[in-house]
Amino acid sequence: MTHSMRCALAAVAAAFILAGCQSTVVKEFPLAHLQAENMLDSGVRQYDEGNYKVAARNIQNALDQGLTSRSQAKAHKYLAFMACVSGQQAQCREEFRQALLISPNLELRPEEAGHPTWGPVFRSVKASMNTK
Repeated sequence: MTHSMRCALAAVAAAFILAGCQSTVVKEFPLAHLQAENMLDSGVRQYDEGNYKVAARNIQNALDQGLTSRSQAKAHKYLAFMACVSGQQAQCREEFRQALLISPNLELRPEEAGHPTWGPVFRSVKASMNTK
Protein backbone atom coordinates (compact mmCIF):
# COMPACT_ATOMS: atom_id res chain seq x y z
CA MET A 1 0.00 0.00 0.00
CA THR A 2 1.38 3.37 -0.96
CA HIS A 3 1.85 6.26 1.41
CA SER A 4 -0.92 8.28 -0.25
CA MET A 5 -3.36 5.36 0.03
CA ARG A 6 -2.55 4.95 3.74
CA CYS A 7 -3.14 8.67 4.25
CA ALA A 8 -6.46 8.49 2.41
CA LEU A 9 -7.56 5.47 4.46
CA ALA A 10 -6.54 7.21 7.67
CA ALA A 11 -8.54 10.29 6.67
CA VAL A 12 -11.64 8.20 5.93
CA ALA A 13 -11.27 6.32 9.22
CA ALA A 14 -10.87 9.57 11.13
CA ALA A 15 -13.99 10.98 9.47
CA PHE A 16 -16.03 7.94 10.54
CA ILE A 17 -14.71 8.11 14.09
CA LEU A 18 -15.31 11.86 14.38
CA ALA A 19 -18.82 11.55 12.92
CA GLY A 20 -19.74 9.44 15.93
CA CYS A 21 -18.26 12.00 18.32
CA GLN A 22 -20.27 15.03 17.26
CA SER A 23 -20.82 17.34 20.16
CA THR A 24 -24.30 18.07 21.46
CA VAL A 25 -23.93 21.68 20.34
CA VAL A 26 -23.28 20.62 16.75
CA LYS A 27 -26.25 18.24 16.78
CA GLU A 28 -28.57 20.88 18.24
CA PHE A 29 -27.37 23.67 15.99
CA PRO A 30 -27.43 22.39 12.42
CA LEU A 31 -26.60 24.46 9.38
CA ALA A 32 -30.26 25.45 8.95
CA HIS A 33 -30.18 27.19 12.36
CA LEU A 34 -27.04 29.06 11.41
CA GLN A 35 -28.59 30.19 8.13
CA ALA A 36 -31.75 31.25 9.95
CA GLU A 37 -29.71 33.21 12.51
CA ASN A 38 -27.85 34.98 9.70
CA MET A 39 -31.14 35.80 8.01
CA LEU A 40 -32.48 37.23 11.29
CA ASP A 41 -29.36 39.36 11.69
CA SER A 42 -29.81 40.66 8.15
CA GLY A 43 -33.46 41.42 8.86
CA VAL A 44 -32.58 43.36 12.01
CA ARG A 45 -29.95 45.37 10.09
CA GLN A 46 -32.52 46.12 7.39
CA TYR A 47 -34.99 47.15 10.09
CA ASP A 48 -32.37 49.50 11.57
CA GLU A 49 -31.85 50.97 8.11
CA GLY A 50 -35.61 51.57 7.71
CA ASN A 51 -36.11 48.94 5.02
CA TYR A 52 -39.12 47.43 6.78
CA LYS A 53 -40.65 45.43 3.93
CA VAL A 54 -37.42 43.51 3.24
CA ALA A 55 -36.68 43.25 6.97
CA ALA A 56 -40.09 41.72 7.70
CA ARG A 57 -39.69 39.22 4.87
CA ASN A 58 -36.21 38.16 6.04
CA ILE A 59 -37.25 37.92 9.68
CA GLN A 60 -40.31 35.81 8.79
CA ASN A 61 -38.14 33.59 6.56
CA ALA A 62 -35.71 33.17 9.46
CA LEU A 63 -38.58 32.01 11.66
CA ASP A 64 -39.73 29.61 8.96
CA GLN A 65 -36.23 28.13 8.64
CA GLY A 66 -35.97 27.29 12.33
CA LEU A 67 -34.48 29.75 14.79
CA THR A 68 -33.54 28.86 18.34
CA SER A 69 -36.17 29.79 20.96
CA ARG A 70 -34.33 32.90 22.10
CA SER A 71 -33.99 34.11 18.52
CA GLN A 72 -37.63 33.30 17.80
CA ALA A 73 -38.67 35.70 20.56
CA LYS A 74 -36.39 38.38 19.12
CA ALA A 75 -37.82 37.84 15.63
CA HIS A 76 -41.41 38.18 16.87
CA LYS A 77 -40.44 41.32 18.77
CA TYR A 78 -39.13 42.98 15.61
CA LEU A 79 -42.17 41.84 13.62
CA ALA A 80 -44.30 43.43 16.35
CA PHE A 81 -42.40 46.71 16.06
CA MET A 82 -43.00 46.84 12.32
CA ALA A 83 -46.67 45.89 12.66
CA CYS A 84 -47.20 48.59 15.29
CA VAL A 85 -45.65 51.38 13.25
CA SER A 86 -47.65 50.21 10.22
CA GLY A 87 -50.88 50.63 12.16
CA GLN A 88 -51.56 46.89 12.34
CA GLN A 89 -52.45 46.80 16.02
CA ALA A 90 -53.92 43.27 16.05
CA GLN A 91 -50.81 41.88 14.33
CA CYS A 92 -48.58 43.88 16.67
CA ARG A 93 -50.32 42.41 19.71
CA GLU A 94 -50.12 38.89 18.25
CA GLU A 95 -46.39 39.16 17.53
CA PHE A 96 -45.71 40.38 21.08
CA ARG A 97 -47.91 37.55 22.39
CA GLN A 98 -45.89 35.01 20.38
CA ALA A 99 -42.62 36.48 21.67
CA LEU A 100 -43.85 36.29 25.27
CA LEU A 101 -45.14 32.72 24.87
CA ILE A 102 -41.64 31.72 23.81
CA SER A 103 -39.85 33.90 26.35
CA PRO A 104 -42.17 34.91 29.24
CA ASN A 105 -39.43 37.02 30.86
CA LEU A 106 -38.84 39.05 27.69
CA GLU A 107 -38.32 42.73 28.38
CA LEU A 108 -37.82 45.56 25.95
CA ARG A 109 -34.63 47.58 26.19
CA PRO A 110 -35.24 51.03 27.74
CA GLU A 111 -35.10 52.78 24.36
CA GLU A 112 -37.61 50.26 22.98
CA ALA A 113 -39.93 50.31 25.98
CA GLY A 114 -40.28 54.09 25.78
CA HIS A 115 -41.49 54.03 22.18
CA PRO A 116 -44.93 55.71 22.06
CA THR A 117 -46.39 53.26 19.54
CA TRP A 118 -45.31 49.81 20.64
CA GLY A 119 -44.25 50.41 24.27
CA PRO A 120 -47.83 50.59 25.59
CA VAL A 121 -48.89 47.64 23.43
CA PHE A 122 -46.07 45.47 24.77
CA ARG A 123 -46.86 46.38 28.37
CA SER A 124 -50.56 45.65 27.80
CA VAL A 125 -49.91 42.25 26.22
CA LYS A 126 -47.41 41.29 28.92
CA ALA A 127 -49.79 42.34 31.69
CA SER A 128 -52.66 40.36 30.16
CA MET A 129 -50.48 37.26 29.90
CA ASN A 130 -49.25 37.57 33.50
CA THR A 131 -52.82 37.57 34.81
CA LYS A 132 -53.74 34.27 33.12
